[in-house]
Amino acid sequence: MRISRIAKSLVGGLAAGATAAVTAVQDNIVTTGEGVTIALAILGAWGIVYAVPNKPSSEV
Repeated sequence: MRISRIAKSLVGGLAAGATAAVTAVQDNIVTTGEGVTIALAILGAWGIVYAVPNKPSSEV
């Protein structure tokens, strides 16, 4: 199965953002700082995951 770098980074960003959001809403209020943390988690995951190359397939 081939997964593009963009799809891989979108899923990574979604996972990082969801994790940060779940942590932020523990008190039922999302502050500005928590919102910034969520945004930075998403952007950071997009950049890091996009930069890591996919493993080459073993098919010839």
